Amino acid sequence: MELIIIPAVLIVGFLTILGIVKANLKICQPNEVLIFSGRNRTLADGSTVGYRIIQGGRGFRIPILEEVDRLVLNTIPIDLTVANAYSKGGIPLTVRAIANIKISSREPELNNAVERLLGKNLEELQSLAKETLEGNLRGVVASLTPEEVNEDRLKFAKELLSEADNDLGALGLQLDTLKIQSVEDDRGYLDAIGRQSTAAIISSAEVIEAQKRELSRLAEAAADKAIVAAENEVRILTATLTAKARAEEAKIEVAADLARAKAQQELAEQEIMLAEKRQHAEVVIVAEAERRAKEEEAIGDAARILQNGQAEVDVLKQKLELWKAAGPDAERLFLIQMLPDIIKEVIKTVDNLTIDKLTVVDSGSGNGGGVPAVFSQIAGSTPALLESLKASTGIDIAGMLSRASEYRVSPIDVVATSEGDNISEDNVSEEDETGA
Repeated sequence: MELIIIPAVLIVGFLTILGIVKANLKICQPNEVLIFSGRNRTLADGSTVGYRIIQGGRGFRIPILEEVDRLVLNTIPIDLTVANAYSKGGIPLTVRAIANIKISSREPELNNAVERLLGKNLEELQSLAKETLEGNLRGVVASLTPEEVNEDRLKFAKELLSEADNDLGALGLQLDTLKIQSVEDDRGYLDAIGRQSTAAIISSAEVIEAQKRELSRLAEAAADKAIVAAENEVRILTATLTAKARAEEAKIEVAADLARAKAQQELAEQEIMLAEKRQHAEVVIVAEAERRAKEEEAIGDAARILQNGQAEVDVLKQKLELWKAAGPDAERLFLIQMLPDIIKEVIKTVDNLTIDKLTVVDSGSGNGGGVPAVFSQIAGSTPALLESLKASTGIDIAGMLSRASEYRVSPIDVVATSEGDNISEDNVSEEDETGA
């Protein structure tokens, strides 16, 4: 049984302690302050008060010894209407404004609020603050003229804030904002001032407008003058530039003409030079080429003639050597070699003689006297011809034939064409009588 009672007692005791702690632990919201009353506390200035303040956070109330109260720091709006508030100069004014106040959270105003406002409800706070602000508002209006109150409301609000700050701070209140909504008077002073101001403004506006029109006219005239001057300058500049442009164009045209003439002159010179070169190429070079060709041809002909002459000299030398080597037979061999030409010349002198075939037959004595006998007969029968041949060529054919008769020559067949143009060694043949 005791085992059950002891845990139950402990649980009940724990729950009781927990309930006591929960009931006495106070949490402070951000928009409020907690005042723990019942115990003395020394302030920073050395004074002693019977409370302590907690602003934000939490605090534990000592049971039986302390009580806890709350002051809300929310903003409190207040409508202000002050009638017949005499301004400087004795003009009564009606001022309407709206103010926002709250319990101050700063020291020492917070201590003043704890001492003066603790336990008051919202209506009481509004009434207290309204009465205080209305008194301050009347005092500020009395120090200002109606014009200043009406026209410079910002200055009016600043002076009212400065005037009310001390009074509200003594109560533990703080003025956050103050806005002047309207300023009126029953005597029409502000209306008169407004009309006067309006008239002055209108007059000033008219004067300013007239001045502006005059300034605009003057500015327009100055602008027109400037425009005319600028146009004159533009015309002068245009004329100057036009003259310069024309002068430059004339210079360019002259330069172009000079360049064109120079180009034509150069072209003519080039054409003359080209014609000279063409003429030189067609005449001089061709003549030079022909001259060189003729020189080369002459050199070639000279070389050929020289070579031919040298060849003939060499041939003659060889013939002379052969003549010397042949001894007594040389004359007979030369006669035989020259016989076709001789016969040809003989035939030219006797054109009426046509020989188709000439056959020389040996007499059969065997001493070779056929050909010499024939030539001896020809020489005897044609003495005039042989004498003429001897006179024209210097060759004594008769003597040669007489001397040649000493030698034996084979039969010769001489064949002459019907025209009598050619008699060659091929047309002359030797034929033995026995062979015939």
